[in-house]
Amino acid sequence: MNGLMIMLIAIVVLAAAYLLYGRWLAKTWGIDPEAKTPACEMEDGVDYVPADRGVVFGHQFASIAGAAAINGPIQAAVFGWLPVLLWCLLGGVFFGAVQDFSAMYASVKNKGHTIGFIIEMYVGKIGKKLFLAFCWLFSILVIAAFVDIVAGTFNGYEADGTLIAANASVATTSILFILAAVGLGFFLKYVSMPSGVNTAIAIALLIACVVVGLSLPIYQSTGFWHLFVFIYIFIASVVPAWALLQPRDYLNSYLLIVMILASVIGIIAYNPEMNLPVFTSFCVDGSYLFPTLFVTVACGAISGFHALISSGTASKQIKNERDMLPVSFGAMLLEVMLAVIALVTVGFLATGSTLPEGNPPQIFASAIAIFLTKLGIPESTSSTLILLAVSAFALTSLDSVARIGRLSFQEFFFDADTDTSHLSLLVRICSNKYFATALTLVLAYALAKIGYTNIWPLFGSANQLLGALSLVACAVFLKHTHRRGFMLWFPMVCMIAITFTALTQKIFTLSGDLLTAASTDFFGDCLQLVFAVLLLALGVVVAVMGIRRLTEPVDPSAGSCGESVKE
Repeated sequence: MNGLMIMLIAIVVLAAAYLLYGRWLAKTWGIDPEAKTPACEMEDGVDYVPADRGVVFGHQFASIAGAAAINGPIQAAVFGWLPVLLWCLLGGVFFGAVQDFSAMYASVKNKGHTIGFIIEMYVGKIGKKLFLAFCWLFSILVIAAFVDIVAGTFNGYEADGTLIAANASVATTSILFILAAVGLGFFLKYVSMPSGVNTAIAIALLIACVVVGLSLPIYQSTGFWHLFVFIYIFIASVVPAWALLQPRDYLNSYLLIVMILASVIGIIAYNPEMNLPVFTSFCVDGSYLFPTLFVTVACGAISGFHALISSGTASKQIKNERDMLPVSFGAMLLEVMLAVIALVTVGFLATGSTLPEGNPPQIFASAIAIFLTKLGIPESTSSTLILLAVSAFALTSLDSVARIGRLSFQEFFFDADTDTSHLSLLVRICSNKYFATALTLVLAYALAKIGYTNIWPLFGSANQLLGALSLVACAVFLKHTHRRGFMLWFPMVCMIAITFTALTQKIFTLSGDLLTAASTDFFGDCLQLVFAVLLLALGVVVAVMGIRRLTEPVDPSAGSCGESVKE
């Protein structure tokens, strides 16, 4: 089968999934277009900021469509293209899109609270504390992995000192994006213009940044860009959402969607062959198809990180409940399309069962650049632009996950009934957004020095486990508000089995390397082992508490608001 046929199958499946399954879910759970959403009811100008559907979709898609949607399918392709394709399509529709929609739905119906607060409301305070601790540790992992990816795409030097013009241009353009986003944020907030005018301004800024970036490359080392990105995400996580988060994601969403459209057109024009085998083996280099495939594909099928975005930031920007389906379910399906495109690129460049050399973003950019030559676009230019878009994927995810990590740490010290007027000194310090952000980023910086390739297996396992816990929380919410939630049960059980297995394997591998002195990075492996043990322990306890609550009978006299909190 060729790449064009794979892509066409994916488009048909995903379109049908949205029109049939997505709309059925919205009808089953209930959407009230007249309801006042948390963004409007609790508007504070910082986190609760109502925005148009296109702006929120831009934020959601730019945040969730991180480098994982490209990295995961390419790395998992060692098992062949068919297992990856099936998991992306089936997992993306029945696992990932359902999780994203249910997480946003539960949050909007509960004053825009995060999954952590929903667990407190429907499972208990202890469950909420443990879940927030899990989210905080997970955020550190994501930040560490994605910062290393971004710094690598900005790195202006080869190992021998040779200049890398494409990376340097990507760095300049990304900096200009940040500056343009700030200006656009103030414009959108204080100047009322038709949406068409706003779109035209955003596209003009985007083009200007790209043109200047290609002309004025900035050459700096990976170490410099590590520090730069950490300083940037510190600022991005504490300033009001309208000042940077919303406009930057709005700008980047155009770049990302254009990249996907260009990739689709390039595949249609080139009609690439899939040189990768349909299936290779159930065991490759000591890694078994189960659970490796499922945790490696990660965001291309289901990602717990998406639930944090859906309930942590995007739900606080939803202006009308009708926007929830396209923003959450729709954005996830578009990310699945990106994962399928990534699979086509690695299948095209592979030689038999051997994957092409280079990291996943380079593989992706190289293949798409070759496809676009059929349209007369120079390979060097398109490669730079695609690499820019990939970098934008990761950087916009960092904007959001740094804020999520900060919010998770802050929320850990509060309960629904906490008297905020009488807080201890320790709680006031820990709940301070500047302290919470700084602590999160310092730990992530230490972990980033290990390199994303070492962090990725742990990130994938933790990410999928977070997805399982989010499904548990949403299933409990649906049951205790007298809504049907049976469609979450099978994905929930599958993800628990997959992730518990993967984390247990990771713990045994790391422990064995440390005990036999086979570890090449003692500090890094120790840090990973600590994270793996903590994540598994927290995950087991939260899952058990949630499932126990899920199997309890529901008081038929209870209302659908679910206001009571279990101790």
